[in-house]
Amino acid sequence: MTNTATTAPSLFDPYTALPGRTLPNRVVMAPMTRARSTPEGLATAQMAAYYAQRATAGLIVSEGIQPSLLGQSNPLTPGLHTPAQVESWKQVTGAVHANGGRIFGQIMHGGRIGHPDTTGLQPVGPSAVAARDAMVFTPAGRRPAPVPRALTTAEAAQEALVYGTAAAAAVEAGFDGVELHGANGYLIGQFLSSSANRRTDAYGGPVAGRIRFAVEAASAAADAIGGARVGIRLSPGAGIWDAIDEDVPELYGALLAELAPLGLAYVHLEATAEEEVLLGLRRAWPGTLIVNPAVPGGPAPADRKAADHWLDLGADLISFGRAFLANPDLVERLRADLPLDPHDEATFYTGGEKGYLTYTSYRY
Repeated sequence: MTNTATTAPSLFDPYTALPGRTLPNRVVMAPMTRARSTPEGLATAQMAAYYAQRATAGLIVSEGIQPSLLGQSNPLTPGLHTPAQVESWKQVTGAVHANGGRIFGQIMHGGRIGHPDTTGLQPVGPSAVAARDAMVFTPAGRRPAPVPRALTTAEAAQEALVYGTAAAAAVEAGFDGVELHGANGYLIGQFLSSSANRRTDAYGGPVAGRIRFAVEAASAAADAIGGARVGIRLSPGAGIWDAIDEDVPELYGALLAELAPLGLAYVHLEATAEEEVLLGLRRAWPGTLIVNPAVPGGPAPADRKAADHWLDLGADLISFGRAFLANPDLVERLRADLPLDPHDEATFYTGGEKGYLTYTSYRY
């Protein structure tokens, strides 16, 4: 629910308004790609240990999980589209739950941000327009983003349904819910973007057309597992991967208005637009709002000061990304105002335990 209290809540207060669950604090671990799965897209015991270390978060949102082979963006990212992949995630969700945590799986369809060298398939998108000056990850290193194949009208409708299939698979794998990755220039964001989406059918053109895919994807997930177990992440105006938004307040205001009747668990906003625009979206959204204060690619991760600022402005929960990488016990460090260890960016996607399981908790 919208925060209407006269005094802003503390980051460490319980949150009881997320449908069907109580969170012990308002700290959310944001989704972050780590490229530690097997080549078959299986989750591993190493991944189970990584997430279990961070189970004191009020809520964990997993790294992006591809809902289909076509949706895979990067090498060594996990999937939820084969029985073996679903089974492999049970060790991760089980470890988080055994440590008292809660975890949503982020469903991420890369759309045009992919490569045939990774999947053997030509990426798809709303239009046959490549991301300008973009170098995507492949097994052989970075390569220029290819021109995607434009989805037909019928294919776009079918691709939206893939989010529902993946949501059902996530619940089978033990996730408490799912977050649809509608941010950072991936498939949902590509349909929202006027630069990536140049369609003239029902999925393009004016705002009502550009938001249609996002609404259908969220509807498919809500139909599959119930709206109370579905969130969506958005990055208004970010322009990441050359997905440029126009008319940001109108576009995202219209999207939130269409999503509101679905009874979603939350909207997760990255602070990628002017503060006044984000405040307008806060007023437009009647449900739980997560804010990620750190701008992607910015100079520093979010901190306690940024979190308190957004709680004061009406956010319900605050997500932290890079700060969680080097600080598995981030909640307690923030609570006790202890120094945060720096992350090692060179190990973000390198595989292995270094920079993944080698960060330690503070000696309290």
